[in-house]
Amino acid sequence: MAIDYGMKRTGLAVTDPLQIIATGLMTIGSPKLIPFLKEYFKKEEVELVLMGEPKNWDDTDTHATPLVREIVEKLKKEFPAMPLLMVDERYTSKMASRAMIDMGLKKKQRRDKALVDEIAATIMLQEYLERTK
Repeated sequence: MAIDYGMKRTGLAVTDPLQIIATGLMTIGSPKLIPFLKEYFKKEEVELVLMGEPKNWDDTDTHATPLVREIVEKLKKEFPAMPLLMVDERYTSKMASRAMIDMGLKKKQRRDKALVDEIAATIMLQEYLERTK
């Protein structure tokens, strides 16, 4: 599972059992993330959680980095047995916007920040799957 965490919204993506292709799961309000994961982990087998780590191009923290570190600590406390890996999320939102254009989505659809977050999580997970094959 990949998580693109934000102040308001969080994009989620999952992969198939063979870990071949990443698929957008949903975008959820960030305050609802932990309750959602509690229920999701009961129903679905999740081996690893990838958390997007926001960084600037020069490797410095962004304004969102402390927020992500805070939720990571909460996740580790709530799900101590779940492996969690931080991954570079630079450019995933730009790539998501580009993918939306390539898919032929109309301008109004491309302004849907929830969809951008979900696609960004999907890109993060797909890149991870490709690197670990």
